Amino acid sequence: MATPQKAFPPSLGGLDYLASAILLLDAGQRVCYANSAAENLLEATGRALLHRPLHEVMRYTAALQQALDNALINNWSYTGQNVEIRRGRPERGETLHLNCTVTPMQSPDAPEVCMLMELQPIDQQLKANREERLIEQQQASRELIRNLAHEIKNPLGGIRGAAQLLERELNNPALREYTDVIVQEADRLQDLMQRLLSPHRATLQAQRMSVHEALERVGSLLKLEFPSTLSILRDYDASLPELTADREQLIQVFLNIARNAAQAMNGKGEITFRSRSARQVTLAKRRFRLAIDVAIIDDGPGIADDFRERMFYPLVSGRPNGTGLGLTLAQSFVQQHQGTIECESRPGRTVFLVRLPLNAFEPAPTESPQ
Repeated sequence: MATPQKAFPPSLGGLDYLASAILLLDAGQRVCYANSAAENLLEATGRALLHRPLHEVMRYTAALQQALDNALINNWSYTGQNVEIRRGRPERGETLHLNCTVTPMQSPDAPEVCMLMELQPIDQQLKANREERLIEQQQASRELIRNLAHEIKNPLGGIRGAAQLLERELNNPALREYTDVIVQEADRLQDLMQRLLSPHRATLQAQRMSVHEALERVGSLLKLEFPSTLSILRDYDASLPELTADREQLIQVFLNIARNAAQAMNGKGEITFRSRSARQVTLAKRRFRLAIDVAIIDDGPGIADDFRERMFYPLVSGRPNGTGLGLTLAQSFVQQHQGTIECESRPGRTVFLVRLPLNAFEPAPTESPQ
C-alpha cells in the first residue's frame, strides 16, 4: 500500500528517483514529503516521517535551525558543508556528516510546501580522505623513525660489545650482574629498533587462514595474562571464508589492540571478538568484492578525543610505561594487507574495526584492450 507522501503530483513525484535525500517541509518545518533516499538516510519509512517536525526526524545544530528559519522568513537559500546530524534514538543515535542545501520554494502543485531540503552524505568521502591522510602520515612518520632507529642501532652494538669485554676483565662475579643488565638492555633496544625497521611487504608470508583461528590464539594469550578477571566473548560469523594473509602479523595486530584494551581496563572487564563480512568495499582506492570485518570491543573507560587523533603515531602511548609501538605496528601490518583500522570510542564502549580484503594479494583488475 502506497504511503501518503507518494501521492504528490508528477512534477514532485520525480524527486523519488534522485540519489540525494530530499525532504519537503511546510511552514511549520514539518515533513510533508521524503523521497526514498531520505528514508534510507534517516532509516525510517515515509509513513513514519510524514507530518513530523524536522527536529523529531533528526537532531541537528542551532546553526542549521537558524538557516531554516532564515529560509522561511527572508526567503534565503542556504548551503552548508560537512553538516552534522544525528539519526535514531537520542541515547544511541548515529552521527552523519553531509552537505545540506535548503531552498525556499512555491509550487502550485503543492502549495503547503515551503522549503526543499537536500541532504548529500559525505561520510564515505571523509573516510577516504582520512584513510589517505593516515597513510601519508604513517609513511612520513615511518621514514623519520627508520632514520632515528638507524642512528640508535649502530652505537648499541658498540655498547653491547664493550660491556662483554668489560665482563671478561671483572674478577668479582657479583659485578657481572651490572654488565648483564647492560647487555640485556642493549639487546632489548636492538630488538625494538629491529621492529621499527623490519615491516616490509616483501617479508609477508601469505597463506590461507581463518581470522577466527587468529582471534582464538589472541584470546588464549590474554587469558594467560589476565586469568581470572578478564572475560573474552565471541560473536563470530561461522560462514566467513578463509582469507590470504600473514598469520603471524594478523595475530600481532589483534593482540596489540586487545592487550591495549585489557590494560586500559586494568584487566577487569569484557572484550568481545566479532567477525562479519562486508561486500563491495573500497580500501586504499581499490575496490574489493568481499572483505572481512573484525571488531574488538571493550567496555573500558574509552579513549579521549584528542588522543584518538594521534594514537597511531609512533612512540605515542596512553600509558606511562608504554612504548607507543603497538598500534603503530598494527596499522602498518594492516596497511600491508591493504586493509584499514577504524576506532569509535565513548566511555563504556570502544570499538576497533579491522577491515581486511579477501583478495588483497591478487593483482588489481586491468581494463581489457579495446
